[in-house]
Amino acid sequence: MSDADLMQLALAQAGQAAAAGEVPVGAVVVRHGQVIATGRNAPIDGHDPTAHAEIQALRAAAQALGNYRLDDCELFVTLEPCAMCAGAMLHARLKRVVFGAADPKTGAAGSVVNLFANSSLNHQTELQGGVLAGECVAVLQDFFQKRRGDQRDAARAAHPLRDDALRTPDHAFDGLPGYPWQPNYISDLPSLDGLRMHYLDEGDDGRLTYLCLHGNPAWSYLYRKIIPVFLAAGHRVVAPDLIGFGKSDKPKKDSFHNFTIHRQHLRELVERLDLKNVVLVVQDWGGLLGLTLPMAEPHRYKGLLVMNTTLATGDVPLSAGFIAWREMCAKNPEFDIARLFARGNSQMSAEECAAYVAPFPGKGHRAALRAFPAMVPEFHDSPGADLSRQARDFWREQWQGQTLMAVGEQDPVLGPTVMRKLQAMIRGCPEPLVLPEAGHFVQEHGEEIAQAAVHFFKS
Repeated sequence: MSDADLMQLALAQAGQAAAAGEVPVGAVVVRHGQVIATGRNAPIDGHDPTAHAEIQALRAAAQALGNYRLDDCELFVTLEPCAMCAGAMLHARLKRVVFGAADPKTGAAGSVVNLFANSSLNHQTELQGGVLAGECVAVLQDFFQKRRGDQRDAARAAHPLRDDALRTPDHAFDGLPGYPWQPNYISDLPSLDGLRMHYLDEGDDGRLTYLCLHGNPAWSYLYRKIIPVFLAAGHRVVAPDLIGFGKSDKPKKDSFHNFTIHRQHLRELVERLDLKNVVLVVQDWGGLLGLTLPMAEPHRYKGLLVMNTTLATGDVPLSAGFIAWREMCAKNPEFDIARLFARGNSQMSAEECAAYVAPFPGKGHRAALRAFPAMVPEFHDSPGADLSRQARDFWREQWQGQTLMAVGEQDPVLGPTVMRKLQAMIRGCPEPLVLPEAGHFVQEHGEEIAQAAVHFFKS
């Protein structure tokens, strides 16, 4: 039998593990071309942390041969062995180990460490990886995708709606162009007090985590052109919807919204998800709030991707463009969101513009849109102004990470003049990437920015 044929037998064992609710990893032990033992993951069923597929197969092979030494045996396993299993294989003195999918988090055959390459050990085992890797990866991906779906279904049932809030129906988000990701919800952060907050959480956390914060009147849909680039480069992306926006709950009263509560929501989310190696990605209110986060836990952050935004410190006048925007919102609180996006982004389709309206099917859902323009700290004692001044000092004097600035040149609210002032506040901020065709919502030209970020930030 060929290596591929034997890996297919291991995949059959992985399927049995999945059917039992275990992570689908399977293994077979072969001697002189004959299968003498099989094993599948069973730590949950057996309440045994050592019951990995490889260990199960090794135990069965040793019993079959009446000897714990398996010198002339080969082991085929669908996932790269961990350190425990690699150690057991070396103790068994296997002749050869063949695995399918690499394990970038715990793999001990080259991904994290390579125990098989240690020449100091008294036994050397031949190693080969990547046999039917695509099929082995697919089995794992299908399993975890289904499990996440089951968890999301349970989570939806676990987040009752508060009496003082509204929730946009799920069907409002059906078929949105360019937004295929599954939702995640959380409602037990202390500051949420039962409100349901939505966030995207895609990719693995083995490298960088891009924390993408939106502004008003946008939501995580704003990052749909940026997220795929980050994921393709092997990074994790977390993109929350602020309360009052997107798929998050929407308090009915404008008075719910204030600078401090929204900042606290974000701080607690970062802590709950234990985000590390974070590149903070901000624009508009994502920057007004997000730029105050790293000073509280600087060890979590190693990069900043900053687009059209500002720090409102209360001791510098707000820009004329912003004041005009605030006055427009006050006079026309039911402004047409789709038209706003279409006016500054001629490349967007009507369906894309309409997607920004999806979270707000009625007047009652728009409290955040009405409240946010007036929340920007304008005076020295405005809520959030003191935090913003502290953040300014942090960025000037203490920031140790890398910074990439991207500027939409056509933005009349937070355009080049405002961004040059922000650049001067950020220690080590190089010359910005200027996008001549982009307006306020820079992420609508996101592929270029994301590609630049992938090359700029080092994991």
